[in-house]
Amino acid sequence: MVKSDYMKQMIFLLCVVFICCTENKPLEKNKEKTDTSESEKIQVLNVGSFHFGDTTDAHKTEFDESTEAAHQEIRTISKLLARFKPTIICIENLPEHNTEINAAYQEYLKNPINLNSKYGESSMIGFEIGRLSQVDSIYGIDNHMGYNYSVGDFIENSPDLKNAVDPATYLQLTNDPFKEFPALAKREANSNNLSLLERFKLINEPVYLDHSITTNADKLLYVGIEDGFEGADNAALFYHRNMKIYTNLNRIPMTKEDRVFIIMGTAHTAFLREFINRSPKFEMVNTLEYLNE
Repeated sequence: MVKSDYMKQMIFLLCVVFICCTENKPLEKNKEKTDTSESEKIQVLNVGSFHFGDTTDAHKTEFDESTEAAHQEIRTISKLLARFKPTIICIENLPEHNTEINAAYQEYLKNPINLNSKYGESSMIGFEIGRLSQVDSIYGIDNHMGYNYSVGDFIENSPDLKNAVDPATYLQLTNDPFKEFPALAKREANSNNLSLLERFKLINEPVYLDHSITTNADKLLYVGIEDGFEGADNAALFYHRNMKIYTNLNRIPMTKEDRVFIIMGTAHTAFLREFINRSPKFEMVNTLEYLNE
């Protein structure tokens, strides 16, 4: 009888422990959802792109956007992304140019036979998705700031200067950024031979987006002359620029019924991803899901 009571007590205690652990188990945050029907947040499709046409970007991808084949690829990608059904479209242009951009967008809507290539991917993809989604206007959310993301290379290539912080890590991030991800490194090395759709899938991989922040800013944290912060100072400017871009996004009037599509260079996409992940206002959908045919 004593043994029976002891066993009952043990079973009761185990049940209590199980219930407590279950009730206090932290929920995993789904940062990039696909099914958003029950969400109370504003849904965002945050897409990274390389820059079409001529660009001052240090990380240029070879792509001739003038060919008919390229236009067909762009229309295919736009059709896939338009399944998101955005009500607001944001592109990598300055807000002060919105009047000019929207005049061009309205002209495109009248005659969409030829894609508008004046603003690169912003107009070729952004305008076409706007047309497919019947969006009235386009928003530029970019902000320009002067900074030097090549300061580390300048120091390394100057015989009179020495990187006094951590040149080994800086050079590894410069020359072999995907060292820990060999499969991704192989895809990146072959990127100019991929279809446009496959390139978009590659550059919107979470690891690739992290790399975009590293290569544009974080690797500069391993750079400095003597006890200076030349690298960190320039990295901070790039962080500051992206904070201003996110602030411009938040200037746009919107409600929980809106659906926001953003297309920008991958580094900006990566920063926006970080801000949105922590936002009480926004929630991202999974970009790669929308790039699947």
